[in-house]
Amino acid sequence: MIQESILFPVFALGALTFFVALWMARLRFKAVKQGDLDRRYYKLNRGWEPPEYLVKVSRNFENLLEIPVLFYVVALMIYVTKQVDLTNVVLAWVYVGTRFIHSYIHTTYNNVRHRMIPFLLGGIVLIVIWVHLFIQIIISSP
Repeated sequence: MIQESILFPVFALGALTFFVALWMARLRFKAVKQGDLDRRYYKLNRGWEPPEYLVKVSRNFENLLEIPVLFYVVALMIYVTKQVDLTNVVLAWVYVGTRFIHSYIHTTYNNVRHRMIPFLLGGIVLIVIWVHLFIQIIISSP
């Protein structure tokens, strides 16, 4: 297995995060320009109620900066320790896929029951990646 193959899911999740960040920035300007939100809100992020279309995307961006940090860490650990194998790469892509699905649901029709499924599945997959790496390291240790 090519060592760098574990980095492609990392780039994909990074791209999703940057996309949502840019989308959120655009929506912030739109909300102020249309009068949906007073610009003074951004001084302390309180005092006014942001519109729902902005809250959904902003909260999704926050989600992409929370638990996925553990994915970035484990992916880099897999790369650095040279433990890249088909299992790790497939699991990494499954995790990233769950984040894309979660983001789509969260930022569009936002049904909590629907977005809970990819969120929980992604969490389980992330735990499996960590456990798999731990086992690989234990087995490969002298």
